[in-house]
Amino acid sequence: MGTETGPIRARTPGPDEVPAAGPVEDSVDRHIARWTGKVPFDVPTEAVITRIQLLAKHVSHGKERALAETGLQAFEFETMHRLASRGTPWRAPSAELAAELLLSPAGMTGRLDTLERSGLVRRLRAAADRRRVDVELTEEGHRRWTEAMRWRGIAEAEMIEPLDDAERAALAALLKRMLLSVETR
Repeated sequence: MGTETGPIRARTPGPDEVPAAGPVEDSVDRHIARWTGKVPFDVPTEAVITRIQLLAKHVSHGKERALAETGLQAFEFETMHRLASRGTPWRAPSAELAAELLLSPAGMTGRLDTLERSGLVRRLRAAADRRRVDVELTEEGHRRWTEAMRWRGIAEAEMIEPLDDAERAALAALLKRMLLSVETR
């Protein structure tokens, strides 16, 4: 349940708030109806937070689908994602990558061993300092990462498809305002 902020406040949406397809009940409406009168909660807050939680689960499922479609594991994708974010030649020092992924040197070595055996990355000794090891995405690694990103994009596009451009911008602005509020506390 959302944070208790006072008595239950149910209100009827105004005519301009009804979706174009008419009032359709979703799982959160049913959740709120099930809990109304049983525990004190603020209905609008509960509706927003519960919908955000459910949408986050759908985003997570989209990510899982992308991994399944490309045969990647989450740790493989995350490592390749960090490398791909650097642009061509998709390379980073091993120690820097480990720090970003919050891995110990031993954990990073194990991860890189797996990725290298799969032909997704290669390790290179830095020319200037032979103690430094750089990690680079291979062409195959970049191809598989790109395919996973394509599947993620499909899932995200499907989720946001019901909104027009103005609604997407408005939602992005509202979510940003909420996020800034919690990030600056």
